[in-house]
Amino acid sequence: MFGPLLGSLGEVLQPQYLLPLAIGTLAGLVGGALPGVTITMTIIIVLPFTFGMDPLAGLAAMVGVYVGGESGGLVTASLLGIPGTPSAVATTFDGFPMARRGEPGRAVWLGTWASFIGGLLGAIFLVGATMPLARFALRFGPWEYFALFIFALSMVAGLTEHSLLKGFLSGAIGLIITVIGSDPIMSVPRFTFGSEFLRSGFQFLPVLIGIFAFAQIMTDLEKLAAGGPQARIEAPNLAVSHVAVIWEILKRPFLLLWSTIIGVWIGVLPAIGGSAANVMAYDQAKKFSKHPEKFGTGIPEGIIASEASNNANVAGSLVTIMAFGIPGDAVTAVMLGAMIIHGIQPGPLFMIQEPRVAYGIFAAYLLAHPVMMVLQWLLARVYLKIVQVPKSMLVPVILVLCVIGAYALNNTMENVYALLLFGVLGYLLVKFGFPLAPLILGVILGDQIEINLVRALMTDGDPWLFLTRPIAGVLLGLSALSVVLALWQHRRQYRRAAPAPAPDTDF
Repeated sequence: MFGPLLGSLGEVLQPQYLLPLAIGTLAGLVGGALPGVTITMTIIIVLPFTFGMDPLAGLAAMVGVYVGGESGGLVTASLLGIPGTPSAVATTFDGFPMARRGEPGRAVWLGTWASFIGGLLGAIFLVGATMPLARFALRFGPWEYFALFIFALSMVAGLTEHSLLKGFLSGAIGLIITVIGSDPIMSVPRFTFGSEFLRSGFQFLPVLIGIFAFAQIMTDLEKLAAGGPQARIEAPNLAVSHVAVIWEILKRPFLLLWSTIIGVWIGVLPAIGGSAANVMAYDQAKKFSKHPEKFGTGIPEGIIASEASNNANVAGSLVTIMAFGIPGDAVTAVMLGAMIIHGIQPGPLFMIQEPRVAYGIFAAYLLAHPVMMVLQWLLARVYLKIVQVPKSMLVPVILVLCVIGAYALNNTMENVYALLLFGVLGYLLVKFGFPLAPLILGVILGDQIEINLVRALMTDGDPWLFLTRPIAGVLLGLSALSVVLALWQHRRQYRRAAPAPAPDTDF
């Protein structure tokens, strides 16, 4: 294991791989720092530019976006009190108060170094656990894969916070989208209405850009029209003793390790994401603290816990996608689509069939962290200036990049029309309070659910095998349990208090 890893580290250090990794990390840092842009949107914008690259270079760029995005959000969370990404929400609780009382450099660098150390600790799990989990997944037949994808889908709907019904409906819309086009086994056309474009179904990228990016841009434009001009904020002094900051983190080993474990675990579970890891690690740090009343006043424990967990979350998500071929969150859903576009099929055989790419992803993940540190050190003040660019200038640029990305997929205008169609659909869903993540997961998983269901029934027509095969039965049982648990949590929440109003946008 260590021999191939060292070889891949040497390969990714070559300029043709290191440069995309650095550019991706920079894009992630900037995208993560821009409130409202999110890592998902950044990786969607970067994805079309990787089409012409070697698969490893393209995936290195996206790993860089992922790692950089998780760290970029802490800058605006600490200095402006606005989390650049949902993964940096809990960082705001103590980062912003610390910066306001005159320690902006300490707040930013505590978060940056905690991200770096937590991310590298997560790499131990990523490198060590992916192959054993992939070997376990080799026992899977179509019954087990069908049950696994149903389990992933049930967790998405079950973890929808504000409306379970809307979460299910959103996932169902995603599944319906995958039914359009020729069926994946017999190639019989369905719902094509005589259109040649629809015979191959909707491409993943225009659907993704339309649903996420277009809907988010329209929401931002609405807020822009309702609000006043953006306030300009002077760049603060970020000078700090790095040795003192590192010691401040390392002298809390339990906090660091526990937050990392939470981040990795949340990342492994499908469809939860860094925002949950961030808040859960903060909550655990507060519960284990000897002085919980000080949380929220600008103490280092709050920043360390939240930032160590959200970067470790990336490692957990990569384990899930590489070992099982299912996305851990919306960002890895995009990465899964990118791998398929590059002709790579993640899953149990991924490590065996594509060892160069698999170990290259490990190497890119490891190297993205020092690259992130260097870029953060050089450019933290620049991010703040970019954040202050008026959205009236930023939004048209992002919109043009989205259209170019959809067109560049196959050089056809139909993909641009599909982007517009799904953009309108995504915007309407947001306006009516539907979460978008279940829809995207439905689009990602729908084909695989159908393929494995048909393969299982073609192999043996006995439907009871889905329940009597041990792994498939356990996974389907967990799916039902996850839905029941979600129903129970929602009922308990409504009994305890009046439900909170749904947010404007649940991306």
